[in-house]
Amino acid sequence: MKTADYFSSPPADYNLIVPDGWFQISLDPDERDQSILALADLQFRGIDNAPHLKKELMRDLQKRAQSAYGIGGTEMYLSLLTVGPVPLASSLLISVPAADEWPVCSDANELAEHLAVRNAGAETELGVTQLEAAGTAVRLRRRDAPDPENQMGNTLPTTTLTYYVPIPATKRWLMLNFSTPVDPLADQMVRLFDTVAGTLHWT
Repeated sequence: MKTADYFSSPPADYNLIVPDGWFQISLDPDERDQSILALADLQFRGIDNAPHLKKELMRDLQKRAQSAYGIGGTEMYLSLLTVGPVPLASSLLISVPAADEWPVCSDANELAEHLAVRNAGAETELGVTQLEAAGTAVRLRRRDAPDPENQMGNTLPTTTLTYYVPIPATKRWLMLNFSTPVDPLADQMVRLFDTVAGTLHWT
């Protein structure tokens, strides 16, 4: 596995490992509908009396996928994991923001300072960390009030964990944006997110 220091020219791609039970939704407009339908069919397998709920889920996923694609999203994953009857709802959006939509920051420490100002007063945990293969990154954890209208009725606070990782030999950044509305298990979910982020590497 090549570390970030290996690259004197931009890497061709990135890879990371996600848990079994995380479903990938394609953000490509040509493939989006098919993957959303596949997820909805999986979620409602054996349930024939909830067509309204199925359509509502698909509309919500369409909205999220379109929004993610519009901000440079490359991949989106949704967790289908459960512990007994309790769903471990979470998501991961991987994106590469456009250069003109991103603050000019020379390194992770400068970006961390910028984010500290932007998130002043919010319930956050912010710092610079080292990913084993992907290199230095900014790690930001937030806890936000629920937004039932945009979260399919969720009434619990949402915890997000975002990694901002500089792409070697470029001025671009890769963002890993994890989110979970399972507030009672937020710390455990964040540990899982940290583990997934730790597998990021360049190819």
